[in-house]
Amino acid sequence: MNLETWSQGASMVRAPKSIDVKLNLRVVEISGTWEPNDAERRAAWELYVELVTRVSVVPLRADEGLLREALSSLYSLFITTREILRKYGPEVAEPKKNGQYNFGYLAVAMLNYGIRPLLARWHPALEDWESRRPTDRSRRDHEHAWNHAADLRIALRDTRTTLTAYADLLAHACGVPNLLEAVPADTA
Repeated sequence: MNLETWSQGASMVRAPKSIDVKLNLRVVEISGTWEPNDAERRAAWELYVELVTRVSVVPLRADEGLLREALSSLYSLFITTREILRKYGPEVAEPKKNGQYNFGYLAVAMLNYGIRPLLARWHPALEDWESRRPTDRSRRDHEHAWNHAADLRIALRDTRTTLTAYADLLAHACGVPNLLEAVPADTA
């Protein structure tokens, strides 16, 4: 089975030929169309799986997880995205007619406008706080004592909103059911 069709019981969903792109990345808004080729659909699927299985779109509640782990997970998307871009090569970034978007552009924009601002601000701030942890205090307790922990969780939530829209775009490009329905709702 290829990504052109996705079987869900007896019904078949066909991947659309053209997709409307509307992403608000705070710094820039991306709006237009994308007609993914087969390589772009395969790359989109791989990145989609990475997004929907990470804190990038899964809520991190106040009593759960570590902020450091959330930042590290988001940072690892740079590595994963680079690997996907290398794997599928220039075919996923080839210029399109009428200024349409391509997977390469959308992926790099996600990194540079959707994730990088969060990491650039919060990674060094958290690292500075972590360096002050007393040896008798757990990492979790130390993070909870940080007076910017709530602010970082808000920033993670805002970034999650952006990345959720991006993940939804990738699912649409692949013609797959939206797996975000399997992500717990944010009750915070």
